[in-house]
Amino acid sequence: MVKVVATKFRTGCKLYYFAPNPGETYARNMGVIVETAKGPEYAIVVYPEKEVEESEIVSPLKPVLRIATKKDLENIARGEARRPEAVRICKEKVLARNLPMKILDCEFAFDNSKVIFYFTAEGRVDFRELVRDLASVFHIRIELRQVGIRDETKILGGIAPCGRECCCAGCMPEFKKVSIKMAKNQGLSLNPGKISGLCGRLMCCLGYENYYYADAFKKMPKVGSEVDTPDGKGTVVTTNMLKMEVRVKIELKDGLTYKDFPLEKIRFKKGKQDKEEKETLDPSVKQLLDE
Repeated sequence: MVKVVATKFRTGCKLYYFAPNPGETYARNMGVIVETAKGPEYAIVVYPEKEVEESEIVSPLKPVLRIATKKDLENIARGEARRPEAVRICKEKVLARNLPMKILDCEFAFDNSKVIFYFTAEGRVDFRELVRDLASVFHIRIELRQVGIRDETKILGGIAPCGRECCCAGCMPEFKKVSIKMAKNQGLSLNPGKISGLCGRLMCCLGYENYYYADAFKKMPKVGSEVDTPDGKGTVVTTNMLKMEVRVKIELKDGLTYKDFPLEKIRFKKGKQDKEEKETLDPSVKQLLDE
């Protein structure tokens, strides 16, 4: 086991491990200066002291250089205050050069030695002249980073269809693969408007507890299939994978009745649900699949 300090950077919620500086005591939410591949950076302590397996760290483990000083925090605040104006200037320069790119945000290094602009574009953009224009204004090192459509939502944030902050902006350390199969496992409508997030891709939350839904889906009869119930034969109308119940339509002499049965009280021919079935999805649904 290795003793580490778990931190996160200002833009993100992924944890990064650093070796503690001997003689220093850390506290949660404390600002520290850490050594990274790009030089010293400002980070926030999440777990002051934590033991992890050696396999979980990237050797050699980089150190915490020091606890952030008052001057460091003033530099951070100064950089944060400059962000709106820097983004405005960058957008003006992009417009002047008629470049096919969308500026999202920017980030100043903790010592204000460089500024990083994040942008989206449909293809590659030659922004060499733009870098020169920005360098003549800010007189520091300029970096431009192209990000994807999901990263755009992560940077800008927003309120998801559920009414809460987008997972990618609030609680997801990194993106995970999401597929149409996950929506099928949960019995959701394949309407793009109902299963896509602000980014236009499949909602990240479809992957939550997918292991449970995938297992429950295999145990359930398919909607529209015929099953035997204590009240006779019927047709499956809906399934509830949380309660493990099946709603069945049963034909009676004097009409129809709909009744819910626990899964263990019905009998049906088990088959391989949706295994390698031919894709007959609407093109708009297929576009939601990750690139």
